[in-house]
Amino acid sequence: MAPLKRIHAGVLDISYFETGPADGPPVFLMHGFPYDIHAYAEVSPLLAAAGCHVFVPCLRGYGETRFLDVATPRSGEQAALGSDLLALMDALKVPRAVLAGYDWGGRAACVVAALWPERCAGLVSFNSYNIQDIARATEPSKAEDEHRLWYQYYFHSERGRAGLVKDRRGLTRLLWQLWSPTWAFDTATFERSAAAFDHPDFVDVVIHSYRHRFGLVPGDPALEHIERRLALQPAITVPAITFDGVDDGVRGPADASAHASKFTGPRSHRLVPGVGHNMPQEAPRVFAEAVLEMVSPLR
Repeated sequence: MAPLKRIHAGVLDISYFETGPADGPPVFLMHGFPYDIHAYAEVSPLLAAAGCHVFVPCLRGYGETRFLDVATPRSGEQAALGSDLLALMDALKVPRAVLAGYDWGGRAACVVAALWPERCAGLVSFNSYNIQDIARATEPSKAEDEHRLWYQYYFHSERGRAGLVKDRRGLTRLLWQLWSPTWAFDTATFERSAAAFDHPDFVDVVIHSYRHRFGLVPGDPALEHIERRLALQPAITVPAITFDGVDDGVRGPADASAHASKFTGPRSHRLVPGVGHNMPQEAPRVFAEAVLEMVSPLR
């Protein structure tokens, strides 16, 4: 995943990996928390070899991506993630692309697909409809689902912030293990991604993300107009392939049926056995093949 390029896009100087033919169908691959662009280390060459023009950006708070202004709020809210992706597409002069992602990155892709469908040629989204319903965030779920979210409740407290500051590698590695219990990653694989968490704004962005989604802190005022639109839980009208990992330690496959009404365009939903939360890294060929299904009509 080197060398990385940089471009000013919106409020960020975004660091990104680019591969594949410049005249190929554009694809954006969006990583999640707590991961980085190396989640796509095996997906991106498969897509490039198939003729796709692939972009893999570091999200705000990760890797070499930096805020342009010290005064910009270090927000991790969903509107920020979607706005960053849209700004990157504008800066790269990509009018329309296939958007693929999981976790935070899947949320960014879903936001753009829902609010700016003309920019999304197709969507590949792990965990289906990934736009947060903040107005209902405090409604408890089943006990077996609630316990999976302990890390989010931990981050609501100053103890949780201090814990992330003190041992971000220990905490994030634990999440990798809990969320993907059947994925036998090694220390080198983890450390390759964990370097991205040394970002000076990583903690601020992460803590804001997990507090904002529960309505505990205000968002960036500059993004309020986007959050208002997302509060309406807009449908995704573009063609979509959605996935759930059977072994996902964050969100189980049972959640998928509740999302069906949010997809009003063509949608195929698939369960992947033996896969946890980090699907692109755990099942790269399956993920890449889904992206290529979305790309196929563009050729």
